Amino acid sequence: MGVEGKRKTRRGKRGGESKRKENDNANGSNKEHHDKQQDDDVVMNEATTGEYIPPPMESKDPLFYYDTNAPQDEESQDPLDKISPASYGLVNPDLQKYLKSCEGMLDDQAFESAEDRDIFINNVYSEMKNFELQLTTDHECSRILEKLFRISSNYQIRRFFSLTKEDTTRLVVHRFSSHTIQTLLLLSAIALGSEMRDETADDFTEAAANEEDDAPQAIRTKLPTFEELILSLTNALTDQWSYMMANEYASHILRVLLLVLAGKPIEDQKNPKSAIKSKRSAKYMEDRNAAPISHRVLGETRPVPESFGRALDELLSTVGNAMSDYSARSSTNSVVGSPVLQLMLELQAPKPNFEQPGALLDKCLMGLITDGGASKPNARRNAYIEMMLEDVVGSHFLQTVARTVSSSLFQIFYQQFVAGKIRRLAFHPIANFVVQSVFSCAKNKQQLDTMVKEAGPMFGDLLFKNRPGVVRALIDSSVRLQAGYKEIIRAIYSGLDANTREERIELINLLAFLIKYPDFVSADYNTLPFKIQGSLIIQSILQLPGDGQDPILESFFGQDPARMYSWCKDPSGSRIIETILASMQIPTRTKRMVREQFSGHYADLALDRCGSHIVDAAWKTADIAFKESIVLELLQKETQLQDSQLGRIMLRNCGAEHYKRRADQWRERERGLERKKHMFKDILGDKLVLNENKAPASEPASENPQTKAPTKKNKRKTNETDEIDALFKKTNKRVVSIDLNRQNTQATAAAYTEAVHKQGAEKDKSLDAVMDAIAGTKRKSKKKNKDKSTDEPPTSKKSKKAKEEQRKQRRAFTS
Repeated sequence: MGVEGKRKTRRGKRGGESKRKENDNANGSNKEHHDKQQDDDVVMNEATTGEYIPPPMESKDPLFYYDTNAPQDEESQDPLDKISPASYGLVNPDLQKYLKSCEGMLDDQAFESAEDRDIFINNVYSEMKNFELQLTTDHECSRILEKLFRISSNYQIRRFFSLTKEDTTRLVVHRFSSHTIQTLLLLSAIALGSEMRDETADDFTEAAANEEDDAPQAIRTKLPTFEELILSLTNALTDQWSYMMANEYASHILRVLLLVLAGKPIEDQKNPKSAIKSKRSAKYMEDRNAAPISHRVLGETRPVPESFGRALDELLSTVGNAMSDYSARSSTNSVVGSPVLQLMLELQAPKPNFEQPGALLDKCLMGLITDGGASKPNARRNAYIEMMLEDVVGSHFLQTVARTVSSSLFQIFYQQFVAGKIRRLAFHPIANFVVQSVFSCAKNKQQLDTMVKEAGPMFGDLLFKNRPGVVRALIDSSVRLQAGYKEIIRAIYSGLDANTREERIELINLLAFLIKYPDFVSADYNTLPFKIQGSLIIQSILQLPGDGQDPILESFFGQDPARMYSWCKDPSGSRIIETILASMQIPTRTKRMVREQFSGHYADLALDRCGSHIVDAAWKTADIAFKESIVLELLQKETQLQDSQLGRIMLRNCGAEHYKRRADQWRERERGLERKKHMFKDILGDKLVLNENKAPASEPASENPQTKAPTKKNKRKTNETDEIDALFKKTNKRVVSIDLNRQNTQATAAAYTEAVHKQGAEKDKSLDAVMDAIAGTKRKSKKKNKDKSTDEPPTSKKSKKAKEEQRKQRRAFTS
């Protein structure tokens, strides 16, 4: 490009810029004039009507903007500037490097002795003295501190916890130190039990052992107890509770604190939803070799001091009264605050003021309790609740409301927000979970009948349009209330198109595969996949009382045994058979029929991942005779079972090795386990048996008039030796060894059972006599010999040797 071309280009560029500036100035003046005209119109409208009227929006205006003329709500302001997180500066690099070098020792814990470990821990605490709070705010050091706390003594935990009292609120809202406070709180909950039992060491003694302090014992300050530390933390957080609920770093501490005060399980292994740490946090700790704190005490209900109950009541009352309606409603849909609010309602539910007008629950539901189910609808409240029904977070809050409220308030909630809308809500991807919670929390039979009447006609759509959980929720409620199950079974028949008796005999197949009867008839059985939700529905039905579970049991026994055997090796099908064997509602006779149906297959099932659970379930509910038949089946394929891990476990659980060596002792052990199961039922009968056996145990001593009258002690020894030896000789003649596993490998399970019954009947009598004789002699040993004669000749050494040889012979016989 030439010089002239370049000049034209530059000149054109400068000219274009000047022209754009002129246009921008003109547009700016027009916009200012337009905005001024709008402001004048707004002022005039406010002057004439007295109400605020927002300015009109044009197409070029942004959809959202900040209107300075609108009235400001003090409650809507974000109070993020109320509490600033703790900040103590950067950690000394040398100290940080030292703690990182100690992290390997904390992970491996390869200490030669407990003394070495204590010395190491004391050295670490000495190095970081006067820098404790600064370390809690560092990313890496706070994580190392959590590891250190887990192997620290109660005194060291109390000392560190007491250092946080002066700046608690700022530490709680900090991103890193909040996790340190949570760890201290969990460890305090564990140690609180020993403190209540007065098992804690003296403060001054332990301080002298753990600290290198030149200060005399007289001026040392006694540390606060765990109870005082937790109460101090509660008082510090109560005033800022509403703000803490909305803070993402402090809300988890509030939940832990509430559970500690209430003595509720903090880490419930059976309920993963109750976990305090999120999946992301748990994954982070796992990647860095810092497993979460898991202790038996945290997974169960714990005794707490009386002061905790008073502090919890005062906390809930103070926070509930101080929280405004706006804050309560905004917390219900908050990802951070809603879990804390739900826990507060669960803890407040048993209190008498839980459902009073103006209470926390009433504020969250926009005055539903205050109105008392008035016939006049509240449009704002209806829109608010309907929005929560379809909200990811709000739906969880409504599920908690359904679990905790009383029958009267539950009825109001159901009539106003669920009744008549079940079809729409049940098929909503979020609201259907609220419907399930409402159905499973029915408070009485009348409410359950109303729900079944409305939802029953749509069972077919619910089962085959990916909403079987709604049906299962109704069945679970029927199991709990013991009512309404007949109507539910009829609705299931109708939804599966099974109308005749011949069609209903396939009920267990239709539910297991979630398929209608016409489609089931035309389908290939071997290609039908099990459905998890269908298996869960069957398991729930099996918990119903007698006539409620009969349709499933009739269908089960109406199937081909080979098909049911194939179910034992499927994850979903095996659960159904396990439930049949384990259900308390199913009679023993029915369970025996189910066990016998799989006789001859227990060895094969023991080698399968799912079938081994069937063997376990059958073993737990079987009598001694059937247990022996199972052991015989396992021993026939002992070689294959020993080569499999599952097989070895089954052989160990059944005591197969013990049975091979000492079958009589194996039966006696199993009989003892059965007695323990029925201990509370038959304890009086056992006492009567012992009393009846008391007299015959002393008869043989008086049969020989030529012997000297022995003392009571010698009489007990003589009777024990004579009776037991005689009975063991009798038993030796009657015992018939069972060698079916070697001589008759082709025998059926029925033959095993018959042989065991015949032989066991003879052995049980003799073994019962042995046990009765032992019991009778033991009762005699409880009486003390106060009148023992002084001129009794001492027992000769020869007689002692003879008795020792007799004992060795009996031991050799039993082995």
